[in-house]
Amino acid sequence: MNWFGLSRRQFWSWGKFFSLLSLCCLLIVSCNTSRPPAQTTTPATGGGGGGGNSRITVGTTLRPRTIDPADNYELTGTNITTSLCDRLYTYKLGTGELEPQLATALPKVSQDGLTYTIPIRTGVVFHDGTPFNAEAMAFSLNRFIKNGGKPSALLSDVVSSVAATGNDQITIKLKNSFAAFPSVLAFPGMCAVSPKAYQIGSGKFLPTKFVGTGPYQLRQFTPNLVRMDAFDKYWGAKPTNQGIDFQILSNAANLYNSFRTGAVDIAYQTFDPQQVESLKQQATSKGWQAIEEKSNTVTHMILNVKQKPLDQLEVRQAIASMIDRPLLIQRVYQNQAQPLYSMLPDTFDSYKPVFQSAYGDGNVEKAKALLAKAGYTKENPLKLQVVYPGYSLIREQIAGTLRGYAAQKLEGIIQIQPQPEESATFFANQAKGAYQAILQDWYPDFGDPDNYIQPFLSCPKGDASGCENGASQSQGSFYYSDRMNKLIAQQRQAQDPQARAKIFGEIQDAIAQDVPIIPLVQNKDYVFAQKGLQGVQIDPILKLPLWQIKKG
Repeated sequence: MNWFGLSRRQFWSWGKFFSLLSLCCLLIVSCNTSRPPAQTTTPATGGGGGGGNSRITVGTTLRPRTIDPADNYELTGTNITTSLCDRLYTYKLGTGELEPQLATALPKVSQDGLTYTIPIRTGVVFHDGTPFNAEAMAFSLNRFIKNGGKPSALLSDVVSSVAATGNDQITIKLKNSFAAFPSVLAFPGMCAVSPKAYQIGSGKFLPTKFVGTGPYQLRQFTPNLVRMDAFDKYWGAKPTNQGIDFQILSNAANLYNSFRTGAVDIAYQTFDPQQVESLKQQATSKGWQAIEEKSNTVTHMILNVKQKPLDQLEVRQAIASMIDRPLLIQRVYQNQAQPLYSMLPDTFDSYKPVFQSAYGDGNVEKAKALLAKAGYTKENPLKLQVVYPGYSLIREQIAGTLRGYAAQKLEGIIQIQPQPEESATFFANQAKGAYQAILQDWYPDFGDPDNYIQPFLSCPKGDASGCENGASQSQGSFYYSDRMNKLIAQQRQAQDPQARAKIFGEIQDAIAQDVPIIPLVQNKDYVFAQKGLQGVQIDPILKLPLWQIKKG
C-alpha cells in the first residue's frame, strides 16, 4: 500500500523510495545547489500562543487524502493529525508504554473483560472554544464507529456501546474480551473532536478541516502546504515552537534538494536509499542531524496454503530455509533495514526470532532436502509465482533478488517467477486466492503484538483445506488452524502481561512450524534536521513529535 491514499493496513511501500525518476532527478540536483523558490504564505493571525519564538518547516512528499480522524487511514494524514489531536491514551516517547492523555488514568476493567470505565480529564477546551467533557469523548468515538470511515472497523468490530456515565467518565462495553483494547484507544483516529464542528452520520466527513483539543490548531490546508499554530489554550505542556508548516513536495529529489539548500528545517518521508546515504555522509561536515530509528513496519512473504504446491508443508519450509535476509538487506535496502525472524518486530519484548533458529538464512542444503522430500528436482523444478503491487519497486527488487539467488544457489530446483500487478487488481485478487505468494508490507494500527498476528492468522470459519472466511483469507494465505485461533483468543482475553507474552511465544513457534507466512524485513526510519534544531527524535509509534522541537 503506498503512502498517498491506500490503507495503513496494507501500508507504505518503499517503492516510492526507488523511483527511477527520482534517481535521475537526484543526479541533476546534486550538481545544482541553487536554492529553489520557497513557497510562502501570509502568517495566520491569532492562536499562536505556544512557547518558543519560531516556526518549524517540515518537508515531505506525503500528500494527505484527508485529515478527518474518522476517515483517515494513511500515514500521510496521521503525521499531521497526531499534532492536532488528543486521544484518551498515548505513548510515553520512545516506548510502547501507554499513558493517559484525555483520560486521567488507565481503564478500570470488569472481571469479565467486557466493560471499560475511563475517567475523563476536565478543564480542556476544543480549538473552537467548545468545552471538552465525557459527552464530547463519547460523541467522538461513536462518530468514528457510525460514520463508516476507512478505519471504523477498529472499533465497530469490538465495541458494543460507548456512553458518558458522568461529566468526567465514559463507559465502553465490548462484544468480546480484548486485552489490547487500551492500545486501540491510542490510535490517532480515536481523538476527541468538537461536537459543534462535526456530525454523526454515514459519510459525513470534513477532509480539510480539524477541530480537536491538541497542542496545535489547523490554520491552513492546501495540496502543497499545511499550517498549524500552537494552541494557546492547550491544557497540557505548550509546544516549544509557534507552529509547524508542512511543505508538501512533488518527489524525493525535490525533498532532497530542499533540505540541502535549507528551504526546509526538517526532511521526513520519503527519500530513496541513495539519498539517505548521501545525506548521512554529508551530515558531519554540514552540521546536519541524521537520525535513524527502528521502525515498526515489516515486510512478509505470504504463502497461499490452499494452492499447490504450497499446500505441502515441506515446500513452505523449504522456501523459508532458502531466504537469505542479510542478502536482501544489503542488496535491496542498502543496509537501511534489518532482518526479521518473526511476524512481530523486535520493538516488542515478546519478539522471538523463531525463523532464525528453525531455518537460518540461506540454508540451501536444508531447502534442497525438503524439496527432494516433496518430489522436486532439477528435472521437476518447483515454480513459485511471487506477486507484488506494480508501484512497489522495492518489492520488485526483493522478488528479483530471490529469483537470482534461487537460480544460483538451488541450481534451478526452485524457479521464482516475479509478477507485478496493478495495485487495484492486486488488492482485489489477494483475498480471492489468485496468487501463490505475495510480498506484503505492514504497518500496525496500534502498538500491540495482537495487531501483527490477528489480522494475518485469525480464521473463524475454515477446515483442514483452508480458511473460508476470516483475516487469513483476506490477506491471501488462507491459513486455518484451530490451535492458532485458540491461542489468539487466549491472548486477547489474558489481562496479565506475562501470561500474554507466553502465549505470543507459542504463537510465534506455531508460525515457524506451519509457515503460512515468512517474515523478511523490519524497516528503519530516517529524519534529517538542520543545524541548531533541538528536540528532534523519531518515535517508533508516534513518529515525529513536533511539539518538542525548537530552534536553538
